[in-house]
Amino acid sequence: MRPVLVVVGGLPATGKSTVASALAKEMKAPYLRVDRIEQAIVMWSPLAHPVGPVGYAVAHELAAEQLALGLDVIVECVNPIALTRDGWAEAGRAAGAAVVEVELICSNTVEHQHRVETRISDVEGLTKPAWPDVLARVYEPWDRAHLALDTAAMPIGKVVERIATEIESIRPRSTA
Repeated sequence: MRPVLVVVGGLPATGKSTVASALAKEMKAPYLRVDRIEQAIVMWSPLAHPVGPVGYAVAHELAAEQLALGLDVIVECVNPIALTRDGWAEAGRAAGAAVVEVELICSNTVEHQHRVETRISDVEGLTKPAWPDVLARVYEPWDRAHLALDTAAMPIGKVVERIATEIESIRPRSTA
């Protein structure tokens, strides 16, 4: 079987880290988190937030390396614009991997705001965005087919299960 690149995107506090880490544990796959990469860059370089495309570029290279080893890879990032989404699709194609693009949403605005305002960062030194920052964030609508899941309507376990089902449905089978 060829590897699968799973990219879990969505606005802050939609459940991306929770879903991606649970999926990575279930699949026993490498988990790349762009927030953690960007924070490490800030901590160990003269750069400051926002670091621009650098975090995504590092994550693309790490994902490509793991895919080349034949490993599935789970990536978690906001993935806010077509350019970032296209980058993941290209990284997967270049490695001969199938790609599952997931967008998590939280359709309940009150719940989403509560999540934003009450969560604690688990990335040392990273300040999470406030609710006004989330509302003002540039986030382009998706322009291609992808798996959109609402974490206000589905428990996390069901979201992970749905993504796993999608992975198996598109996983390329080796003909050897």
